[in-house]
Amino acid sequence: MSDEQPVGIDELLERVRAGYARVEPRQAYEAARAGEALLVDIRYAALRERDGLIPGAVVVERNELEWRLDPQGSHRLPEATGHDLRIIVICNEGYASTLAAASLHQLGLHRATDLTGGFQAWRAAGLPVTDAPVTR
Repeated sequence: MSDEQPVGIDELLERVRAGYARVEPRQAYEAARAGEALLVDIRYAALRERDGLIPGAVVVERNELEWRLDPQGSHRLPEATGHDLRIIVICNEGYASTLAAASLHQLGLHRATDLTGGFQAWRAAGLPVTDAPVTR
């Protein structure tokens, strides 16, 4: 048994965020345009359909993230080329992406980070968004 006291989600987010530098929407946009980062959208389908997509972002459902981005995994995406890959995880408002980035760090993806404010901050910054394809 552990002697550590349980922490609430707010404290957990603070601890995790202290371990890496988060990026602002404009920084993420520039890094992706320059080919220096892979944008990974982990929002669920209903949010993508409602709000649209970030052009060039790879969509990976949150429950598949580690399997798709582990460079050693048998189910990895072609983009998951190595542990030095700079990954910027994007959720809706920048909370779930923090925990997702922490999980990627545990896999050795030491340059993984997340987007401050998530997709909503990206859109509010006036950065490109496309309509999501209608699925039936």
